[in-house]
Amino acid sequence: MNSETPVPEPRKTRFFAGFLVGAIALLLVVGAMVWVSTGVGLLRVMGIAQGGATVISVSQPTVVRQIQQLQRLETVNYTMDKIISGEHENFYLPKFLAGDRLLLVVHGEVIGGIDLGKVKPADVSVRGQTIAVRIPKAEVFTTRIDNAKTRVYSRDTGLFSSPDPNLESQVREEAERQLRQGAMQDGLLKTAEENARGTLASLLKGLGFKDVEIRAE
Repeated sequence: MNSETPVPEPRKTRFFAGFLVGAIALLLVVGAMVWVSTGVGLLRVMGIAQGGATVISVSQPTVVRQIQQLQRLETVNYTMDKIISGEHENFYLPKFLAGDRLLLVVHGEVIGGIDLGKVKPADVSVRGQTIAVRIPKAEVFTTRIDNAKTRVYSRDTGLFSSPDPNLESQVREEAERQLRQGAMQDGLLKTAEENARGTLASLLKGLGFKDVEIRAE
């Protein structure tokens, strides 16, 4: 008569112990991979601490790295359409004889923001669920004329003069200067800083921080 031979109890114990050790090791490996790739602890990702106090497992170096990765954060785009004039005059002859006048319809844009790549570890303070960040001042990143939307409106040249090939370039330079000046007067830097604060605050709250303080230098 055949009968199954029972598995000795010590062998069963070793089997379950090995299985448990393997599961824990796998969990640790997965947790390490999540930490390296996202900077967020495994418990927070899995939501194990539901119903309890939020556990902030984001370290200060991790926060600094994620802020720096935003680099030149463009937060405002200012556009302007304007007619800019430029002219060359002759001190001895009237304009209709020796003048050269150009009207340029200009479409341009100014992009402003904050270079978060300048944020240093000393600028970030983490205390539990509270974080304070000092960011650089807002700045103008680029000022450019859109050539596709910019055109010569009119060109008046005197009877005895020929068009100056450098006049249009000079008018374009003046247009860029006025564009930048207009953007600054309309509060581009203030808007850029406010928008950057909002974007950065959303990022930090997404990491689990409840109290976020952001101030510019």
